[in-house]
Formats: sequence, C-alpha cells, structure tokens
Amino acid sequence: MSVVAPLPSRKLVTASYLLIAGALLLIMWQGLLPGLLCVCIGFLGTRSVARSLDAGLSRLLPAKSRPDLVDPPSSWSRIVAATLVPLAPIGLGILAFSEARDFVLNAPEQYQELLDYIARTVLELRLKLPPDIGAYLPEGTPEVQRIIAGYLRAKAGALALTGRAWLGGLLFAYVGLIVGALAAAARHATAGRPLAELLKKRITLFGEAFGQIVAAQFWIAGFNTLLTAVFLLFVLPHWDLHLPYTPALITLTFVAGLVPIVGNLLCNTVITLVGLSVSPITALACLAFLILIHKGEYFINAKVVGARTQMGVWELLAVMFVAEAVFGPAGLVAAPLFYAYLKKELQAAGLV
Repeated sequence: MSVVAPLPSRKLVTASYLLIAGALLLIMWQGLLPGLLCVCIGFLGTRSVARSLDAGLSRLLPAKSRPDLVDPPSSWSRIVAATLVPLAPIGLGILAFSEARDFVLNAPEQYQELLDYIARTVLELRLKLPPDIGAYLPEGTPEVQRIIAGYLRAKAGALALTGRAWLGGLLFAYVGLIVGALAAAARHATAGRPLAELLKKRITLFGEAFGQIVAAQFWIAGFNTLLTAVFLLFVLPHWDLHLPYTPALITLTFVAGLVPIVGNLLCNTVITLVGLSVSPITALACLAFLILIHKGEYFINAKVVGARTQMGVWELLAVMFVAEAVFGPAGLVAAPLFYAYLKKELQAAGLV
C-alpha cells in the first residue's frame, strides 16, 4: 500500500514565496544581479553540456560496456561539464585579450569617448544635416540639444570614474558562474524537508523562466550583433564609409541587445548618430539597415520569445518602465526575467 505524502501547509507555502521574493529584492538592492544571472548560466549550461555528453556517450558505447566506467555516465558527464563551463570564459577571455588587448583593458574609456563623440554630434546636428532639412528643425532645438549633450557627458563622466573597476565586476560574475556549475554537478537528495522541497520548486520555476527569457534573448542579441558586425566591417567599407568606434558599437549591440525592445532602440539611436557624424547618407544607410534587421528580429521574437513566454509587448514595456524607475538600469535587465517567473508561479497556482 503506497503512502501519500502530506500536502505542505499554507504557512510553509507562504514562507517559500516570501523567502524567494526577499532573496530577489535583496539581489536587486545590493547590485548582485550579474552574479545571479551567471549562477543561472553556469547551472543551466552545465546541465545542458552534461546531457549532450550523455547523449554522445550513449551513441559511442554499447550498453554492456558502460558499467566498466568508474562513474555512471550521468555523474561523469556532470563532473566534466562542471569543468568545461567555467573554463570556456577563460579561453574566450584569453583569445579576446590577445586579439584586442587595448579595447579589453580600456573599455570604459572607449565608451566615455563614444558618449563625448555623440554629445558633440548632437550639438552640431544642424550643421550635420543638409541646409534644406536643417531649416525645418524647431526653434527650441538648440536648447534640447544642449540638454541631451549635457546628459551624455554626465554619463561619460560617470564612466571615467569607474576606470578599470569593471574588471572586479567581471570577477564577481565569474564566481557566480562557478557556483552555478558546481551546483549543477552536485548530487542532491531525492527528498528533503517540506520547506526545502517548496524552495526547490520555486527555484525550478525561476530556472525555467531564465531559460526561456535569457536564452532566447541571447540568440536574438547574437543574431543582431552578427548582422551589425557584417554591416559595419564589410558593407559600409565597401561603399568607402567608415564609422568610428566600430568595436565599441559592435560590443554595445550585443550587450544592449540582451535588454528587450529598449536595448534595440538604444543601439539604433547610437549607431544612427555616429553615422550622422560621418555624413547624412551614412546615417540613412545605418537607419535603413537597422530597420531591416528588426524586421527579421520581429520574426525571431514571434517564434522564439513569444511562443515561449506568452508575454505581450505592452506587458513587457510596462514592467520594464516600473523596474527601471525603482532599480535603475539593472531593472531593465531583470524585469523580463522576474515577470516571466511571476507568471509561471501564477500559472502553477491556477490563478492565470
């Protein structure tokens, strides 16, 4: 006769929700979001690599040969995956450092100069445009230009103060990656205390939301970055048009592309303004290319993000606006992930 496990009490369920909500708020208030994201990447990446190793091993070795291994395949694959995942960023970092050492070390200074450059372009907007178009600018345009330029230069000054301190942030994120990889490789008890099981359920739903939102956004950002790099490095030079700060623009495209909607608008504005600093024709070419990219991106969003998350654009914009107002730029990154997790919890509870 099977024994049915008792259902957890309402107090335990409420405690699990409060603990997870408190942990997420603490992460946002203390600026630990990069570490959390890297923990998730390390965990899911290790599990994905381990499954791939298991699948490859099952094809290479006959079933009767597998018990000769020291460890079972699943245990062996988790250990190997937990070693490979933390080593992969080191290999990529060494490659990037050897190929672009100055850019890696001086990234904040590069973006400080880029912001100053865009500020000057904004101030010289009337001079950059053809006279026929510049005559149609409103009378209050110079004042708006000065406000925008002042804002950009303030952000450039903030970047100058950070200096090379961003390397410490990268180190912190890398520690999170190691923690996630080790957690994925560890053996967990099949059954635990009621509160531990509820927390495990909460974390599992959060991991599913992360896999849906962030993984899809990584693919979209990679797609945008690849096309932008081809455009800036090959298409424009073929027309004898060269944009300054091309490496910084390509990197910005990927990083900002991880933020849905808002990140793409930011990249479009920056690249178009830098193109305008070269010539109006270059700006039009950049704008036309970016519009073409986003036509393809709408298809990817509909197939990848929309099908996985069932989130409307208005929902995403609303939560991102609120999160940015409360937590600053980190809120823009966290909002889609946290909102997707909230919807999963509501769906699991049968409320939506």
